[in-house]
Amino acid sequence: MTKTPINLQELRQRIYQKAKAEPTHRFWGLFIHITKRTTLHEAYLQAKKNGGAPGIDGQSFDDVEHEGVQPFLENIQKELQEGNYQPQANRKVDIPKANGKMRTLQIPTIRDRVVQGALKLIMEAIFEADFCPNSYGFRPRRSPHQALAEVRRSLLRRMTTVIDVDLSRYFDTIRHHILLGKIAERIQDPQVMHLTKQVIKAAGKIGVPQGGPFSPLAANIYLNEVDWAFDAIRLKTAEGNYEAVNYHRFADDIVITVSGHSSKRGWADLALQRLWENLEPLGVELNLEKTRMVNVLKGESFAFLGFDLRRVPNRKRTGHFIMMTPRKKARTILKAKIREVIQKGGAKPAEDIVKQINRILTGWVNYFRVGNSSRAFSEIRDYTEMKIRTLLTRRKRRKKRSIGWQRWSNGYLYGILGLYWDWKVRPLGNAERYR
Repeated sequence: MTKTPINLQELRQRIYQKAKAEPTHRFWGLFIHITKRTTLHEAYLQAKKNGGAPGIDGQSFDDVEHEGVQPFLENIQKELQEGNYQPQANRKVDIPKANGKMRTLQIPTIRDRVVQGALKLIMEAIFEADFCPNSYGFRPRRSPHQALAEVRRSLLRRMTTVIDVDLSRYFDTIRHHILLGKIAERIQDPQVMHLTKQVIKAAGKIGVPQGGPFSPLAANIYLNEVDWAFDAIRLKTAEGNYEAVNYHRFADDIVITVSGHSSKRGWADLALQRLWENLEPLGVELNLEKTRMVNVLKGESFAFLGFDLRRVPNRKRTGHFIMMTPRKKARTILKAKIREVIQKGGAKPAEDIVKQINRILTGWVNYFRVGNSSRAFSEIRDYTEMKIRTLLTRRKRRKKRSIGWQRWSNGYLYGILGLYWDWKVRPLGNAERYR
């Protein structure tokens, strides 16, 4: 689980062990742990680590640090203990999507992020014991790379018919009464249930906001029964050590793999039907325009967690492997971030702008380096060099010193400005490595 101070870590471990040992146990007396200073402080540290813009009240982490973290947390603790806590409205921010539409993020205030984080720290220990192994998103000791490794394993084990699932506005369609009912199956603490209701109702009458610390946990709780339903299908359809159907979910990104053997013809349609039957009572809808069947034996590709996956021949043409390349959308978004840093750089020294770009590149490259990303890395590296050289040339021309790009050699960009240079590709490990 998430590393936390030892006393809180021990508490979470005890709760987890109790939940694992007694799957029907309903927990009480949790509210006191949520309101402890150590829990609130850890929630604050995690919120600060994740960063993010201020909420509707305009308060930033710098403001909190300036005024004092301890008084800030003491005030939250007092409001919770006295029953006076009321979450503020979330600040809505529209983010453009690749298809031209907008995605609305709801950003809670830092105060509300701390409360949500404290609630998550305690509740996560219970529900982590209940979650299915085929769910990977926003869980301790799990990662997108593990999910990718498991999907690749399924493809290599001849589950070559792929259902690339797209859910319509999943987070926005979560029914509060259904979610609270699922939480109540494990928690009978009225104060915790009241606080949970306050948190999810702050976003409106339906849905949980993308942008709050509690929302990923709520989303996993909501689909947990669907996860287990497909795990049962996996076991039922297995032949020896080989599955004929497998299911992989990371948040709202789902891939179902089905054996391509002729004896399993029609199973993919049945799997999609079962998925719909499990989602329909929850009010979760499939995006029928984007949900599609893919046959990787025919060279067709599908998208999962920012990668395009396809089956291709190896160099010697003696077999096949699963090629994973960063999607064009992922590359386009990264270029937009680099442009934005440079455009907003103003009169900042070039070294400072490069440091900002380096932070962006570091996270992006570390994520995508597990794929067949050499060509994409070259594209991004060339683009970044071009944008920085353009910036430097433009600044010189403003000073009436016309100068060409030859002045800004690689030695200058990397040796003097310190531009990021760790573009090495490292193959994705076997699925067993991540278990």
